[in-house]
Amino acid sequence: MKANQLLLATRHPAAVPLPIEGELPSLGGATAWLNSPPLSAADLRGKVVLIDFWTYTCINWLRTLPYVRAWAEKYKEHGVVVIGVHTPEFSFEHDIENVRRAVKDMRVDYPVAIDNDYAIWDAFDNHYWPALYLVDAQGRIRAHHFGEGAYESSEMMIQQLLAEAGLGGIAHELVSVDAQGAEVAADWSDLRSPENYVGYERTENFASPGGAVLNNPRVYAAPARFSLNQWALAGEWTVGREATLLNEANGRIAYRFHARDLHLVMGRDSRGTSVRFRVRIDGQAPGAAHGIDVDDQGNGTVTEQRLYQLIRQPKPIADRQFEIEFLDASVEAFAFTFG
Repeated sequence: MKANQLLLATRHPAAVPLPIEGELPSLGGATAWLNSPPLSAADLRGKVVLIDFWTYTCINWLRTLPYVRAWAEKYKEHGVVVIGVHTPEFSFEHDIENVRRAVKDMRVDYPVAIDNDYAIWDAFDNHYWPALYLVDAQGRIRAHHFGEGAYESSEMMIQQLLAEAGLGGIAHELVSVDAQGAEVAADWSDLRSPENYVGYERTENFASPGGAVLNNPRVYAAPARFSLNQWALAGEWTVGREATLLNEANGRIAYRFHARDLHLVMGRDSRGTSVRFRVRIDGQAPGAAHGIDVDDQGNGTVTEQRLYQLIRQPKPIADRQFEIEFLDASVEAFAFTFG
């Protein structure tokens, strides 16, 4: 489950003692580590630790990353260790090379535990991406936060745990971030389209006439009209449990949405190929409404399995008809997210 906007489990002013929520569970279930040798609870004793559960295509986590990155940089010389626990949502996120590439592209320089077996996730009894746990110098969990937001109170709690540990000499000014691209905070006031999956296991509001044929190729058509948050296929696709695969070139996905940003998690079906696509909004090239992964004419290329930002529109925000046409076959679409 992905935690959205403000699911705040603890919010304490810095002057209020933080409760003890339990001991830091074992990190021994990690299948690999990036940016660090394996770390244990014993290794971390005497440090203030931030455990950040993430998966690299999660838009909710991406929008928290500027703050986590800034905290790791600001406090690393003051006894703070940030550990990103990468627990995959989609099957391709189990591929450590995909995660390694994402870590480099997203400038994640702090230690990353690869949690492909969900061992650390289960040890924490965690249920969300993103989820932040704060651990004191004695190895005790003192606070946690699920979802986006609460950045100021989270940083004040970091400072409080450092003060408790006698690790002083820290400027109390809070970090200021300059988020770019998909890391920019959502426009919550204009967001009326929820995340939706493209595989049949978790999708909603599929509007192609006749519905979906599961796990077998079928030629689909888009309806003449859509209601808000309905979506449809056109062309020959195979609707699978986790993703929907395009079998023949020039297949399309259409979506009626209301948000500033539209993203699509997608990737090539096989390595070593790329898939060209073209985006339209209300039947026109996006122009100034294009996302970072397309040009103003709506042209882009799928080169790897990740989240692609396709639309970032200026105000006014209204119900819009989005369409993406793939000029080549063998692309898989996983999920739409909005911001």
